[in-house]
Amino acid sequence: MTHDHDLVLRPTPAQIEAALNPPPGRTGGDLVVETLSGLGATTVFGLPGQHVLGMFDALRRSPLRYVGLRVENNAGFAADAYGRITGEAAPLLLSTGPGALLSLAALQEAAAASAPVVAIAGQVPVAGLGGGRRGHLHELRDQQASFRDVVKSVHTVRTPSQIPSAIAAAWESALTAPHGPVWVEIPQDVLTAETTLPVVTAMDATPEDVVPRPELTAVAAHLLAHAERPVIVAGGGVVRSDASGKLRALAERIDAPVVTTFGGKGAFPWKHPLSLQSWLEDRHTTDFLEDADVLLVVGSGLGELSSNYHTFAPRGRVIQIEADAGKLESNHPALGIHADARLALQAILETVGERTDPTVPERVAAVLGRVRDRIAAQDLGLEQRVVAAVREALPARAPSFWDMTILAYWAWSAFDARHPNTMHSAQGAGGLGYAFPAALGAAVADPSQPVLAVSGDGGAMYSLAELATARQYGLDVTWLIVDDGGYGILREYMTDAYGEATGTELTRPDFVALAESFGVPAVLTTPDTLATDLAKSLATPGPSVVVLPALLRMFEPTHL
Repeated sequence: MTHDHDLVLRPTPAQIEAALNPPPGRTGGDLVVETLSGLGATTVFGLPGQHVLGMFDALRRSPLRYVGLRVENNAGFAADAYGRITGEAAPLLLSTGPGALLSLAALQEAAAASAPVVAIAGQVPVAGLGGGRRGHLHELRDQQASFRDVVKSVHTVRTPSQIPSAIAAAWESALTAPHGPVWVEIPQDVLTAETTLPVVTAMDATPEDVVPRPELTAVAAHLLAHAERPVIVAGGGVVRSDASGKLRALAERIDAPVVTTFGGKGAFPWKHPLSLQSWLEDRHTTDFLEDADVLLVVGSGLGELSSNYHTFAPRGRVIQIEADAGKLESNHPALGIHADARLALQAILETVGERTDPTVPERVAAVLGRVRDRIAAQDLGLEQRVVAAVREALPARAPSFWDMTILAYWAWSAFDARHPNTMHSAQGAGGLGYAFPAALGAAVADPSQPVLAVSGDGGAMYSLAELATARQYGLDVTWLIVDDGGYGILREYMTDAYGEATGTELTRPDFVALAESFGVPAVLTTPDTLATDLAKSLATPGPSVVVLPALLRMFEPTHL
């Protein structure tokens, strides 16, 4: 059988002529931007630096749109969100040494959340590679070693002719399921070296699908069709593989309740009769999952948050569909199916028999009722009003990005993400400062919708510089800052564990005045006016800030 990628296309006479007479004055940097364009990139994120000036100079001669942020970590978060929203690889251009290292936390989040980011960084001149300690600015003995444990793959370039192949290999790696960040290093003198190589044209770096083994999906279909109490856990892999429609079709065919993980928010309709929503940090939900005789886990490793902090102990048969082979059976014995979620669900749908159980909606409603009663007994009306106000103000298809803050912890369990791929948070790696720069990346990816960012005052301090970015590019992002005077969730954790908190109280600026000093409209709101103020800001084009002074509390944990 002949495959498309086995064919070598014969160049036309015009293409031969262009290849023999490339434009003068091109450098290794031009090869970088030509390769990115040839792979289909339209937008790049990053910051310039001394060792990558050749690459940034080449941007002038390219059709690529450059979006520059103020801190490398924030540029990484923006690229992460661009990749999540579009499903395409997001180029991230970085300098060397300190600039490169500042991106590590963002790349860890991209790795944990399977966001396709192609980080292209500078390096010291070729003669300085290998740890020779020649004293170059930003020199590290082994820069890529700092990234190897974070990214999916590392690619080092030593000559201009290696640039297109290295970037194409990185691109394919980033987009192979599970998606993730990759790292490319190009020395300064390679980027600035003049080249007579032909202009890079269209390149194919399409990854191979991760296809399930048919004997495994046949067994899974049989187990599900003959189960007495099947339940489905839908993780982030369902969202990333665009498999929510197939998930719903399977759940309805076998009458199986569905709970979504925090990374899988929006994968299943919130108010569907089979929906257990996403109350995973609740013992009532955990008990229900443990009672399943067949548990189908799709696109999740059942990690700490998805397992109610590893207290979940399934008693039935587990089927796990996961594109990351390292996560298969990492927490529980299972029928492990290494595959893209969409392809595996399609294969199961083709063979699974119909199963009906008229008692399921009643049992699902009973679990949700017990969850509501538990929350209602804790005097948490303020928190529920704030979550409801955000939901009321946010258009159904508008994406939201949540920092590691108490309101986000509530949203993981209680927020109705009405469509797949609209709610994103930093819960993959758990770093602060994610929400606002990520929202900027999403606004670049899709200007047709307003974008919401949600931070606490502590997390907001990580990202204030990007108010300048939002203003510079006129990005349609509304930033909700919940100001409780410190690291609120850490304050609560420490007080509960030790009786008092240390290091959690913060002096912070007047966020309204600070935003306005950047030329960004801002408003001070209250829980009663939040829905109105937030809706107005979201409906007004361009960046805006809404500040809510409020001391929110978490609901009681059930895993202790």
